[in-house]
Amino acid sequence: MSDVFEVLDVHHHVGNAFRALGGDLESAPELAAGEYAAQEIESRLTIMRAGEVQQAIVIPGHGYERARGIADTRAENDAIARYRDADPEHFPAAVGIVEPRDGAASLDELERAKKELGLVGISFHTRFQGVSLDSQWILEYVARMAELGLVPVIHAMNETPEEALWKLAVLARSIPETPILALDAFGSFEATRECSFIAEVAPNILFDTSLSYNFDFIEDFANRFGVERVVFGTDLYSTPVGRRISHLLPQIKESSLSHDEKQLILAGNARRLFGIKGR
Repeated sequence: MSDVFEVLDVHHHVGNAFRALGGDLESAPELAAGEYAAQEIESRLTIMRAGEVQQAIVIPGHGYERARGIADTRAENDAIARYRDADPEHFPAAVGIVEPRDGAASLDELERAKKELGLVGISFHTRFQGVSLDSQWILEYVARMAELGLVPVIHAMNETPEEALWKLAVLARSIPETPILALDAFGSFEATRECSFIAEVAPNILFDTSLSYNFDFIEDFANRFGVERVVFGTDLYSTPVGRRISHLLPQIKESSLSHDEKQLILAGNARRLFGIKGR
């Protein structure tokens, strides 16, 4: 069996994370809507080529300024759709954002994201959104997303109270027939252990590999719950932070999983989840 793999990274952010993470306000200016320069895309593609990643799903950064309320969120969704359209060969799908701050108005934005922009999912990163994952607004949003066919993409950093894994389970169990993608859940040893419990409680959750420091733990998880529960993701920002090639990719390729199982983690599961055709 060939050792060549197709790799689709489900976790690429576009935009500025630096300020949201405590960086200097002037050192990392926003990429204004409609001004994602060709050099930013080329920077991302350079990282992808070096890491043998052929495609990525792009997500706005959650650190954007929101002084104009939902107008700023709509602009982020417009921009991520344009970014996807600028190079659909490498970025075959895009995920948008809605804000619990906007209440019922975000329900209309879900409709627009799906029907006008063709986005495949909506990302929540509640440590940056002022609510917990079990917020009633988020529960209402994901219920509507299930009806629309939008994938809930949930950042679940267990060390952050707003994104605790038990709250992820509450959300997932509210829409048990709808697949949910959890990002960053393997971010620590304790969280990795807890993911096994959450996987039993909510079998509709898939987990990406981002922030894990060792694939051995995820391999054990995949053997226990099935490789269909794991997808490859890196949490990559091309600028201004996160210029890196995932150390997990070689570990996945060198693991004891079969070639077909590795290919499911590296691309197949994500394609099925988001309805993306093979290359």
